[in-house]
Amino acid sequence: MEPLKLTGANDFFFPQETTLRFKFGPRGDMPPVEMMWYDGQKNFPPLPAGYGPTTNNAADVPATNMDGTFTPSALSPGKIIYSKELTFKGGSHGATLEIIPKEKAAEMASRLPEVPASPSNHFANFLLACQGLEKTRSPFELFGPMCQTFALGVVAIRTGRKLTFDAASKTIVNDPFANALLVGNPPRRGWEAYYNM
Repeated sequence: MEPLKLTGANDFFFPQETTLRFKFGPRGDMPPVEMMWYDGQKNFPPLPAGYGPTTNNAADVPATNMDGTFTPSALSPGKIIYSKELTFKGGSHGATLEIIPKEKAAEMASRLPEVPASPSNHFANFLLACQGLEKTRSPFELFGPMCQTFALGVVAIRTGRKLTFDAASKTIVNDPFANALLVGNPPRRGWEAYYNM
């Protein structure tokens, strides 16, 4: 992982804007992949042609203001996924992906699977899944490794340096200080098993 932009970062505060690049090597039959992370109120990714509206319905996004309201930014939180042949646009918090541009989506409409109606929002789904009443739409087997990836990104932000993580040994191999940050404070007694990567 490599920090490409860290605006206003110092030893006491996280940056106002961050751009991180994550590179993953090939896995089995899957090719290498690159993932970019952008955050900050004015730090946006380049938008592909046909992206469409940059703001979306905030029904599944938590309130961000003290008064409980949601203020949309110039670009809503979300994701852009580039495959070999298609480009996808998705909002935040488990929002359904859509193919862009709309003309390509219309051309493929008859061949696309139907997305079942959601009985609950993203947050209610999590609580209901904890009770065994629904299946999570963000499965832990996918979300867990993603959280670990972004935790490594936080270490890259903290150091401000390009880091190389070895998944087999679960260590950052090119920076002893950054690797020490992976350990952190010792867990409370009885919780040790939950702190293993």
